[in-house]
Amino acid sequence: MIRTLITPDPFSPETEMQALSKERDSEAGALASFVGYCRSANGAVSQLELDHYPGFTEAEVSRLAHSVAARHDLLDLLVIHRIGVIPANDPIVLVAALSCHRAEAFAAVAEMMDYLKTDAPFWKSETGPDGSRWIEPVAADYARRAEHTK
Repeated sequence: MIRTLITPDPFSPETEMQALSKERDSEAGALASFVGYCRSANGAVSQLELDHYPGFTEAEVSRLAHSVAARHDLLDLLVIHRIGVIPANDPIVLVAALSCHRAEAFAAVAEMMDYLKTDAPFWKSETGPDGSRWIEPVAADYARRAEHTK
């Protein structure tokens, strides 16, 4: 099962991971996950704002998730990504992969995160004491993503 959710609502990574674990079938031998938080950098960031193109963003994230799941022979893949205003220290993203073996689960989570960082149609700005600034992927982000296409 592949589940993607783009939402303005806060979510609990722990609750989502428990639900995914309970749904796993007996073939699943590995669960790997990543949770990304809005870091405050000692007060330098008060919030992150993510905008998206409704309909298109959901379809593109789903397409990327299905592609990653197929390449890594996953049993389940869960992708939850927040949009809207996200306060410092709140979770932004959860990617979790269930597979028969750990290597596939780890690789799928890393690949999905790299695609979310570089290819998913989100526009991000962070707000701090000096105002807001746009956040763009950097060269290292694109280099990591390119590793998945070799």
